Amino acid sequence: NIEGTRNVLELMKELGIPKGVYTSTLAVFGDTKGQAVDESYRHDGPWLSEYDRTKWVAHYEVAEPMMKKGLPLVIVQPGVTYGPGDPSAMGITLREYLERKLRGVPKVSAYCWGHVEDTAAAHLLAMERGRAGESYIVAGEPKTLIDAIEMAERITGIPAPRMRPSPGFVRFLAAVTRSEMLRVSAGATYLGSNAKAKRELGLRHRPLEEGLRETLLAEMKTLGIPAPG
Repeated sequence: NIEGTRNVLELMKELGIPKGVYTSTLAVFGDTKGQAVDESYRHDGPWLSEYDRTKWVAHYEVAEPMMKKGLPLVIVQPGVTYGPGDPSAMGITLREYLERKLRGVPKVSAYCWGHVEDTAAAHLLAMERGRAGESYIVAGEPKTLIDAIEMAERITGIPAPRMRPSPGFVRFLAAVTRSEMLRVSAGATYLGSNAKAKRELGLRHRPLEEGLRETLLAEMKTLGIPAPG
């Protein structure tokens, strides 16, 4: 995340590329404690995962200083990105739910959900309309993980796990198992306002229920799970 970003941006500078878009993440803001923050917010640690920390370094110690020196770069900050075939932790969570292997859903944990196609479109909008030197939160609709899994139950008919462990219990498990995945789901909220991106870029995201329906039905087909009647 750090040296790769530096290498690409140095090459952009060397080749004199007139404009570029760098993919940061809402996670550079860490756990926002239930607040939907904007681009002016700053979090200087601690971080819940090594991914969050290294993306913070790439954003604030690599990309931003180069922009201040004149690199014509636009930064975009997606939230949780989901869609069919997603190999990320969220994709794994949704597949475990479909296979009835998901044992519980932590309380409080919340994210801004963006379908992969809408997140890709946001990058194109940033290239076309974004102002060089600016950052844009391009995250989607804010929903708790419980909201999303209960929505999935309505879509698929597959029962959502009834266990709702408290953030404290999940943090305890994360400490015992040294699991980053548990740490970032232990009541953490990664929330941001996309008002600037809507205003300046024309950002649009499909509703989570629509995107989740498409994603879950595609995954059910892949997994050989019968679609709801």
